Amino acid sequence: MANLHILDHPLIQSKLTYLRSVETANHNFRLLLEELTAFMVYEITRDYPLREVEVITPLERTVGKILDVPVVLVPILRAGTGMLHGVLDLIPTAKVGHIGIYRDPRTLQPVEYYAKLPPELPEAQVILVDPMLATGGSAVAAVDIIRRRGGKKVQFLCLVAAPEGVETLFRAHPEVPIYTAALDRHLNEHGYILPGLGDAGDRIFGT
Repeated sequence: MANLHILDHPLIQSKLTYLRSVETANHNFRLLLEELTAFMVYEITRDYPLREVEVITPLERTVGKILDVPVVLVPILRAGTGMLHGVLDLIPTAKVGHIGIYRDPRTLQPVEYYAKLPPELPEAQVILVDPMLATGGSAVAAVDIIRRRGGKKVQFLCLVAAPEGVETLFRAHPEVPIYTAALDRHLNEHGYILPGLGDAGDRIFGT
């Protein structure tokens, strides 16, 4: 699909492999997740607009370039918060919103329970983050919330995606680009991505 972008940088793929491993402990999983997110954000921001500003070096005045768009980072609770610092390390001026959605274990449908978003949303480039794009229901619901609050430019960033989730998000919001480190095989009967990396939230928080 035209909106799917698989980030195949060697460092991204290497770190993803360690994340997948059942032998990776919780604290190492968190560190790897932040590092991997930072590498992916570096890739997805390459087309962000810039503007020229004057800067004084120790030797003279010159002209440099800085980002010319406000950035709003929106993690989907709870696992998305594990990607938060990976983005903020590179874009410390980004504002942060939160969207709380859980997947009903019986119906696999998303249930919204929280949404707090910055007022800059309508003018901002929004980076919506969640480690997994499984059924796609939570991602679609989150984009719906952002749209209702005035958000226009949205990118979805995840570590691994299932074909079912990519198709669901594409059908609902074909204008939203999806960035992932891997397109995995499919979902199992419980809605988990195969081969995947397990429950990202449990592995981040040790639950």
